[in-house]
Amino acid sequence: MTAASTALATAGRNVILAWGWKRATIACLAGALSALAMAPFNLWPVLFITLPVALWLIDGAAAGKHNGIPAAAIAGWWFGFGYFIAGLYWIGYAFLVDADTFAWLLPIAVAGLPAVLALFMALGFALARLLWTRDAFRILSFATAITASEWLRGHILSGFPWNLFGYAITEPLALAQSASLIGIWGLTFLTLAIFATPAVLIDDRAVTRRPWLPLAAALAVLLCMGGYGTVRLARHATQLVPGVKLRLMQPNLQQDVKFNYGAKKEVMEKYLALSDRATGPQSSGVRDATILIWPESAFPFFLAREPDVLAQIADFLPRGTTLITGAVRPPDAPPGVKISRAYNSIYAIDGDGNVLSIYDKLHLVPFGEYLPFQSTMEKLGIMQLTRVIGGFIPGTRRNVMTIPGAPKALPLICYEVAFSGQIVPPGERPGWIVNLTNDGWFGISTGPYQHLQQARLRAIEEGLPIVRVANTGISAVIDPLGRFIGELPLGQEGVLDSPLPAALPPSVFSRIGDWPLAIMLAISILMVSRRRLRRHPDDRSRA
Repeated sequence: MTAASTALATAGRNVILAWGWKRATIACLAGALSALAMAPFNLWPVLFITLPVALWLIDGAAAGKHNGIPAAAIAGWWFGFGYFIAGLYWIGYAFLVDADTFAWLLPIAVAGLPAVLALFMALGFALARLLWTRDAFRILSFATAITASEWLRGHILSGFPWNLFGYAITEPLALAQSASLIGIWGLTFLTLAIFATPAVLIDDRAVTRRPWLPLAAALAVLLCMGGYGTVRLARHATQLVPGVKLRLMQPNLQQDVKFNYGAKKEVMEKYLALSDRATGPQSSGVRDATILIWPESAFPFFLAREPDVLAQIADFLPRGTTLITGAVRPPDAPPGVKISRAYNSIYAIDGDGNVLSIYDKLHLVPFGEYLPFQSTMEKLGIMQLTRVIGGFIPGTRRNVMTIPGAPKALPLICYEVAFSGQIVPPGERPGWIVNLTNDGWFGISTGPYQHLQQARLRAIEEGLPIVRVANTGISAVIDPLGRFIGELPLGQEGVLDSPLPAALPPSVFSRIGDWPLAIMLAISILMVSRRRLRRHPDDRSRA
């Protein structure tokens, strides 16, 4: 036995035998280190260390009562708490924008949300323990159970599918191409299965005959994914939509300005001046663009109720140029009626100041745009970060927008882009996706990079280019294979001129959705179940 294998075996035994606070600390640290696999670090090899630790924690739970299921759940909660607090710490920045009102909630948000999300990881560990075997097949038990719990996290109570483990293998770009076949949920299952394999290297050969085989198979899968992605990228060069010239405007406005009606004049002057800024010796400013795009909630007022602003926009836009912009939209109401609630919307406006189409955000952000149990929370003096009494009004349907001189666009606002398989309306395949967001809530942190990572993967999944415009960045034009055509850095103002990449034919994932995931989970459950049934009941109880 080599020194490396001896050290691995010792580490594995120490994790398996750990109990009490030592066990909780190991789980929490392993979870926190796993967050390094996400953007902007993309240190996915760290999962070859942290996910085996997760498996060993579940192995060690056998010493607990009730077949180790409660002990596994507790370890899973600590693992999840570490993972989410390290990956989502940036949410705390939002509570400092209006510190006088919300600063007291910062500790609750930074620790409370990870504590709640960790319940899903606890469920996954418990389910894995329920399906556990003593041999290498427990890798499939682990991958199946955690994928199922992550799927629940992405769907229950409106869902929060942020930093799914599958995002770890979206860098390099060749690995991400498999999302066109199996989507983020399929990537999550493969990530969990692949990176957990080193755990079985310490197995006794009487339990796992060839403990090196799972790791070899995992590396082979990674190589196949990389090979497929390399070929796909080589076969599909970026194609452009003729005649479409985009101009993305990133104002980098601070939040106290962005939501201050008194800054109306300042905001409009900055938007118009920046939108017309020359980007080179041959640049003619906004006159070069056929589509000008501004970010989410661009104005500190209701655009539809400010005719002078619409007139300014009409005077500013050259003939044939369309403005796509975020704006808060009031509901239809008789004159004189006080408006308290509103829609978070996207407008398309032509050069005459006419509103061509509107999209109202469908998937609102909990605690940001609405509160669960809204009326009760407001009675307790708690309000969402946007401070709209009663919360924003959700839209009623997802729809594409008709843009003159360009393919139909699918509008998405903020984290709507995080919901894999739920963004393209049935029967209305667009030619591109326009994602407006305001990541200025989260400062210079890892949050905007994670958000961009998710948007990029939606492009690959759907075979559609994404044009992402963010108040503080990162704004980018991304082709349907996830290649960046251009981008603006985080925390800087600027404009980006770019052509519009053309869409690819519908991908396998866009046609069949999560069926590949369902098949992988079904096969895994079948294999694990058969393995357990073939063993003596007393042996299963010790698994």
